[in-house]
Amino acid sequence: MDEILTKDLKVLDSLLQSALDEGLLYLNDIDNIPTSVEFEVLNGVDLPLTPQGGASALDEFKRRYRDLMISSSGPRYFGFVTGGATPAALMGDILATIYDQNTQTTKGHGDVSALLEFEAIRILLDFFDLPDDYLGGFVTGATMSNFTCLGVARQWLGRENGIDVAKTGVTGEFNVVSAVPHSSSIKALAMLGLGSSNIIKVDTIDPSREAIDIEKLEKAIKALDGQPFILISSGGTVNTVDFDDMQAIAELKRKYNFWWHIDAAFGGFAALSPKYAHLLEGWENADSITIDAHKWLNVPYENAFFFVKEKHKILQVETFQNSNAPYLGDPLENFNYLNFLPENSRRFRALPVWFTLKAYGKHGYREIVERNIELAQSLGDFIVNSEFFELLAPVRLNTVCFTLKDELDPHRTQAFLDAVNDGGKVFMTPTVYNDRKGIRAALVNWRTAEMDIRIVENEMLIAMNKIAALLF
Repeated sequence: MDEILTKDLKVLDSLLQSALDEGLLYLNDIDNIPTSVEFEVLNGVDLPLTPQGGASALDEFKRRYRDLMISSSGPRYFGFVTGGATPAALMGDILATIYDQNTQTTKGHGDVSALLEFEAIRILLDFFDLPDDYLGGFVTGATMSNFTCLGVARQWLGRENGIDVAKTGVTGEFNVVSAVPHSSSIKALAMLGLGSSNIIKVDTIDPSREAIDIEKLEKAIKALDGQPFILISSGGTVNTVDFDDMQAIAELKRKYNFWWHIDAAFGGFAALSPKYAHLLEGWENADSITIDAHKWLNVPYENAFFFVKEKHKILQVETFQNSNAPYLGDPLENFNYLNFLPENSRRFRALPVWFTLKAYGKHGYREIVERNIELAQSLGDFIVNSEFFELLAPVRLNTVCFTLKDELDPHRTQAFLDAVNDGGKVFMTPTVYNDRKGIRAALVNWRTAEMDIRIVENEMLIAMNKIAALLF
């Protein structure tokens, strides 16, 4: 073994403690760490020819990169619907890194990480009040969750048309219907060979909404003249958290032959609140569901899961099986996640989820969800009563979509957003809604409190003062 590597092994406790201490410095000061930083593109540094050791690498990181780390897991980072990480989730994620398991089979030789993943999925089904007739697993994010679900949907649609798509490839016309699909679903369709532009678009209820018009949806279904299709519905749109009418779609599913996929990346958490659970009534009839863990579940980034009805188990295996790997065993007799998911190499993503669910339970998360919603509504009230801003849509759940009043030109809206983000105390993202330049603030972090909203409101007023000369 290399001499430096041998030395690092002997002082492993000290090295890991040093890294943990560095992380704790970040977490303990997260309220003061900026939400964005300015930096110049760093010149590349050559790989050292001789080993330097872990302590040297940490020293270089602190010297060159520590001050560029932003508080993206902090209470006022409202961009991209990014959560933080609860204390228990961090515990689980640290152990997942240390154990370094490749989560595979729930039976036979090997580690038990897949058994824990199976258990975590069962807990999540109970968490969301969904029936236990779903299979599920963990992937990197909503994009891969949508990809997994729509991959099985593609196999179903091919089977309905007499084609084994997994073996022969996509041939012929595949119908996909939606109103306001998230970009990750569109990307998944592109990766699956179904075509990102081949969606049959159905109008929303009215121009101010993002929920699909059920009457027009049924007309579109009838126009297909009995052809099977995939329906992508929204369990919380990204701009305004609008929900398709799940009960009405469930009724249509009883009448027509289609695969129903719900993208509920963060909107699915409405199920935890008695006040908002009605938005998802009927979703238990969907064939597949996407939900993100690194959003409102507040586990470290790169973690999501999917649910697919267990009755589609064979289709899922046909889609993702390692057919030329007999050493993995029969995929149906010996449940192996490698035959149910896109990735063969899989991190132990279930562990931080398992930890945080066990630590805080349904009631703990209900409090987080309802607090975020109340705080989003409070920010919405501030905007409604402001002389400078206006809402582009009602605050339906946890996302505030707004712009500057009087339809000021988009450059001024962007100038305001730049001024807010440059302040380093809050981060929001740009958007476009009903052809108007807007701004999104998405609240999902477990740390966010009323004090943070007051800070955000003050930062918004400071930003307006900064660009006053441009506006008036």
